[in-house]
Amino acid sequence: MANDKKNIKDKKPKFSPYWIYGILIAIFLGFQLFSSGSYQEGNLTTPSDFFKYLEDGDVEKVDIVKNTRVAKVYLTKDAEAKEIHKNSKPQTFIPSATKLPNYKFEFGDLQNFENQLNETTKDLAVKPVVTFDTETNDWGNLLMGILPFILLIGVWIFIMRRMSGGAGGGAGGQIFNIGKSKAKLFDQNTEVKTSFKDVAGLEGAKEEVQEIVDFLKFPEKYTTLGGKIPKGALLVGPPGTGKTLLAKAVAGEAQVPFFSLSGSDFVEMFVGVGASRVRDLFKQAKEKSPSIIFIDEIDAIGRARGKNAMSGSNDERENTLNQLLTEMDGFGTNTNVIVIAATNRADILDKALMRAGRFDRQIFVDLPDVRERQEIFEVHLRPLKKAKNLDLDFLSKQTPGFSGADIANVCNEAALIAARNGKKAVDKQDFLDAVDRIIGGLEKKNKIITPSEKRAVAFHEAGHAVTSWMLEHAAPLVKVTIVPRGRSLGAAWYLPEERLIVRPEQMLDEMCAALGGRAAEKVIFNKISTGALSDLEKVTKQARAMVTIYGLSDKVGNLTYYDSSGQNEYGFTKPYSEQTAELIDKEISDIIEKQYKRAIKLLEANKDKLTQLAEVLLEKEVIFKDNLEKIFGKRPFEKEEAEKSKVEAITPKEENETIEE
Repeated sequence: MANDKKNIKDKKPKFSPYWIYGILIAIFLGFQLFSSGSYQEGNLTTPSDFFKYLEDGDVEKVDIVKNTRVAKVYLTKDAEAKEIHKNSKPQTFIPSATKLPNYKFEFGDLQNFENQLNETTKDLAVKPVVTFDTETNDWGNLLMGILPFILLIGVWIFIMRRMSGGAGGGAGGQIFNIGKSKAKLFDQNTEVKTSFKDVAGLEGAKEEVQEIVDFLKFPEKYTTLGGKIPKGALLVGPPGTGKTLLAKAVAGEAQVPFFSLSGSDFVEMFVGVGASRVRDLFKQAKEKSPSIIFIDEIDAIGRARGKNAMSGSNDERENTLNQLLTEMDGFGTNTNVIVIAATNRADILDKALMRAGRFDRQIFVDLPDVRERQEIFEVHLRPLKKAKNLDLDFLSKQTPGFSGADIANVCNEAALIAARNGKKAVDKQDFLDAVDRIIGGLEKKNKIITPSEKRAVAFHEAGHAVTSWMLEHAAPLVKVTIVPRGRSLGAAWYLPEERLIVRPEQMLDEMCAALGGRAAEKVIFNKISTGALSDLEKVTKQARAMVTIYGLSDKVGNLTYYDSSGQNEYGFTKPYSEQTAELIDKEISDIIEKQYKRAIKLLEANKDKLTQLAEVLLEKEVIFKDNLEKIFGKRPFEKEEAEKSKVEAITPKEENETIEE
């Protein structure tokens, strides 16, 4: 019942100052209409009837308006009593103190009318009073005089309202409300459809976030034991893993006021605006406590201070961060306001922001594993019309290194491909095509390519296939194509292993397989080309990581020059000497060249099989694992692969590129 009463109250129209303006305008127009004389004058008649009334002696007065050429006729009291004039009494909406005319009519030429009037009245015993007048519409003239000013004032009020309210409306305005927070408020009156059911995988992260929601719903459960509600939680993880989605689920589950905004919403061209918006945000949150503040992409304002010496001491971003630090640390234990922030660059955040008492918890939202990917597929496949025999386990195994956003994109792309092909349901092949489309790009079958170039691409891709097939730790092959895709002329798809740790021999095998394309060109044509650009980029990054990050080089030793804190991101000096730099460069070059020679040696030993595979590829344009088994037999390492532990994490896609040019 209380809610019904509240809804009734909400439906009542609210007073607006524009109502006053509307009432004043209506009154003004009313005076204009009713005082103009059009509703206060007598009945219409004709000049011939007028002269007849004149001859009968019924006319007491004639008022001639020269500028409008209208004659107003006033009858005598005796004439008004006659039957012929019974309807001549003037009717008006507004009472008038002066006598109103009984009749009025329009005449033509004033001189002719006067002559006729004089001719008719010269023989009358009682002559009527004849007056001459000129009418002016004072209200109309006044209106025309002040109308430009009214328009200017109206335009000014409109512009001021737009500037104060902004295109987005509300408190996040442009000029007058520029220091107000631009946060969107989600409360019990706002329907948020996202819940924890929509968040697949992320079990650890969900558990921690659910605990935060529980803090706000039942604070006494924790405070009775002497515990304090945490001030904040930081969601950290790669892009697309579901950090913002998790926050949306919190908004849907918490049933408390939820303020959502981006880190860039604090940034403005005016000095002091960011700090002002932080103050206003926390003020609103405290008024509505218990509540949650969610700041997405907090690295926009939370970047470590003192990085850029060129900006000076009064940096606007630093002022905003200082205010945020103050507000978060200024909470009392009973305010019940929790700050949740999300970022994929936790290493560059300020240390003061990360300390206990501000962001008490860091919740890592990592890339999903095989089981979690299956759960994510289940969520995103709900709205799709899928084939009955669709194997989710197969799909999850075919997408290693994919984030939640990537999987959502795969499902959508598969639906589009199925619709393009006129299918009634989305099947397995559509998903495989979607993965190919996302990783490799769109097929360009009409791209002009010469036979010699096509042959070179075929041997290049065959070289990748052979080397990866013959090496134990290289990623198993899925398919090879020489159909141009995106920016590449050919591509080879692999299914990288999901490893927690990577050993040197595994990295070296991957580098050797990546260099197999250039090695095949050298073995077959005794020439090399620019087609190995992406391969060289990949192996150079891997070799540099081995030497400078992971400490896997014997010559450099167990050293790493990786800074996990990100504090040296803008440093102008390298953390090693010139002699060490030379040693690092030489070691990187040696590692790559050694694997290149290894790939050449491997392909020379299997030159006939390489040629056979390339010819099949030229003929069919796309080959699969079966084609390699026909030529090379079963892969000797498959048995070992099947016996490997399933407790392995995902290696990011950047480290396991599935496309080779």
